[in-house]
Amino acid sequence: MPSIESHVTRDLVALDGGMPCSEAARIMTQRLIGSVGVREDGRIVGILTERDLVVRVLADGAPGDLPIRKAMRSDVPTVTLATTDTECTALMRDHATRHLLVAEGGAVVGILSMRDLIRLMLAEREWLIDQLQSFIDGHGRPNPAPGS
Repeated sequence: MPSIESHVTRDLVALDGGMPCSEAARIMTQRLIGSVGVREDGRIVGILTERDLVVRVLADGAPGDLPIRKAMRSDVPTVTLATTDTECTALMRDHATRHLLVAEGGAVVGILSMRDLIRLMLAEREWLIDQLQSFIDGHGRPNPAPGS
């Protein structure tokens, strides 16, 4: 099974936990991203997603100046670069999240979204279809699987 390594977003935007939710929303909109890391004392301690802004800020009537540390999720699972797509899918399902933090050596090195995971799984399926077609046609040798 392929690992997630090639599909991890390594340039995770991380914002200070005291930043207002309204400013985080502006940054997410400006950068066309659906989540940001929340940083406290130089460490990523959670994430804030568009959904968090809707559910934990807007729906609750919280003010836009609410610090993002109050709206973030700190219970998002962390995986490594060697984690498989199947393991990530199970974690996302079990923890009702569309994002996973990716860590190596005790430090967060990126984030994996459901969209990233779908792209990985589609690439794997396309590779398999190509390999089966080559086998059926009797052409060439198999190519290495994506992510391996």
